[in-house]
Amino acid sequence: MLRRGTNHERSRLLYHAGMMNDGPHIARIAALIGDHARAEVLTALMADRALTATELAAIACVGKPTISAHLAKLLDAKLIAVEPRGRHRYFRLADADVAQLLESLMGVAFRSGAVRLLGSPREPALRKARVCYDHLAGELGVLAFDHLQEQRVFTDPQQRELQLSDRGRQWFAAMGIDAEVVSGQRRCFCRPCLDWGERRHHMAGALGAALLARVFELGWARRATDSRVVRFSEAGEYAFRQLFHKERA
Repeated sequence: MLRRGTNHERSRLLYHAGMMNDGPHIARIAALIGDHARAEVLTALMADRALTATELAAIACVGKPTISAHLAKLLDAKLIAVEPRGRHRYFRLADADVAQLLESLMGVAFRSGAVRLLGSPREPALRKARVCYDHLAGELGVLAFDHLQEQRVFTDPQQRELQLSDRGRQWFAAMGIDAEVVSGQRRCFCRPCLDWGERRHHMAGALGAALLARVFELGWARRATDSRVVRFSEAGEYAFRQLFHKERA
């Protein structure tokens, strides 16, 4: 009787374990991202710039045969995409969903103290303003999103995918951004993205990308060479902060 009851209990536990494990299996993706060299590759591609295998090998500090093996695994998992151009092949992140996953992991790493032993001299600049895939992150990105929420430019700020109110469409139109055109893109229109440095949200999606593109068009900021850093000129930062009604601290 005891043995039968034990077997029954084991079967019941296995059944419930199976029920709890429904859905996609994350172990393979976690293992791919967890490798040091592949993590360096994915982090470099967060700048939304296509890089060659040679460039990525230098970033990851591995040889060409090794980087080829890593890239093949990332391609197979659809974490990155490749674009042939003449004799070269250029690699980039597969899409914004992968970028969001990586930004979220950076936030967890930052909160848990998993930081680089040798801090980069670029780190303060990264925390102030940087590219997160194709939208503005960092202190200034969070500042912008906070202000837009305060101004009620979104119909329901609690939704995962945000939509503009009439006031929001007018705000972006005054900024030189046609929300109707942006909404026609085949991607998420607008969503919050948790910022690893500020631990609050900045604005992602097609609308976030359009805002950053407009900042560049106005000449307020530019991309730093070989970095995710976004460098604002003094006049550009002043104009940006004035736009969002925040004086320089």
